[in-house]
Amino acid sequence: MKQMNYISFMNNPDTRSVLIDWWAGLDHARGDRAALRRCRSSQEVAFVPAFHQLRQNLSGIAPVDAEKLAAVAGILSHVKKNDYSLRLAQQMATPKNGSDRARVSGLRFRRLLKIEDRDDLYGAVIRIIRLLDGSVNIASLADGVYWWNERTKNTWAFDYYDKAPNEA
Repeated sequence: MKQMNYISFMNNPDTRSVLIDWWAGLDHARGDRAALRRCRSSQEVAFVPAFHQLRQNLSGIAPVDAEKLAAVAGILSHVKKNDYSLRLAQQMATPKNGSDRARVSGLRFRRLLKIEDRDDLYGAVIRIIRLLDGSVNIASLADGVYWWNERTKNTWAFDYYDKAPNEA
């Protein structure tokens, strides 16, 4: 496999495939999914063997920051369906059927963008997944959580407000 100097789930089909295969495998390993769902932080995820399987599989493709990946793994255990039609922030801005309001309110979205600490992000993103009925773009979610920084926040803001410009 081609070696990269950074990990990307949206732009690298190899890492995306490993991640989605691992996530899909949680359907057959319900105990692993349940153990991951019980975790309240990325530190707790580090004690779940299923996370280490993902970490080892990805380490063969690109260097992996285990702490960042643990947050991704724990959060992904809450995803029910991979919906790759839109990026995550666009999905947050998309209204529910029969509504003209974004699934994630503008206020909640702005609070999300103010988060600095990855543990605070962990709980907030899990709540957003619930608001999206468990259906999210896994690769977009993984990249956003893994690379949580100002660039990610700016990208999410443009995606969200392009789709929901009137969301205050």
